[in-house]
Amino acid sequence: MCLGYVPIGLAFGVLAQKAGFSMPEVGLMSVLVFAGSAQFIGVAMWQGGAGALAIVATTFVVNLRHVLMSSSLAPYLKRCRPGFVTVFSYGVTDESFAVNLGRFRDQSWDPKRALILNQAANACWVVSTVAGAGAGQFIPERAFGIDYALIAMFLCLLVFQLRGRIYVMTGLIAGVLALGLSLLVPGNLHVVTASIAAATIGYAVRDRKRGT
Repeated sequence: MCLGYVPIGLAFGVLAQKAGFSMPEVGLMSVLVFAGSAQFIGVAMWQGGAGALAIVATTFVVNLRHVLMSSSLAPYLKRCRPGFVTVFSYGVTDESFAVNLGRFRDQSWDPKRALILNQAANACWVVSTVAGAGAGQFIPERAFGIDYALIAMFLCLLVFQLRGRIYVMTGLIAGVLALGLSLLVPGNLHVVTASIAAATIGYAVRDRKRGT
């Protein structure tokens, strides 16, 4: 997972540097936000002249998916202390969520290992973004396809989660809804809306099948 973070972190650092952010600013953003998609969106909006309130509101909406991810991980952390859960929740990302949830389901994982994974990913992300910001002045903005790195990782995570018909159906519903809502809903709200709707439908279908 950390190997996947390196090119994405470098890509973000380069793009942030091109948008006018310094290395300390990039590092601080990575520590405080620690959400690749939100950081990419925030930098793009900043570069486009958006105000601080609009950026905060947009990134908040985009990161609402963490509520769904955290609720899925909660049953595996119910015996942990509040302090442990607080530190753990800071490190929850799309990638760490996918890896940890898969390991928890296979019963080959424990909260301490999951926490180590989260913090290792966090350190790798921060270092990579700062390094990218430092090298940004020497790298063309779209060199080596770095602007596609985040999309590629999300596609890989999606494939790993398709373990049955219900998951394939949920993924297809989310994709169709997101595409349709993108024509109606401004900003990135369509992504969150489609994700919540598809997850709700998938859960309802699975629950109904279990009851029959």
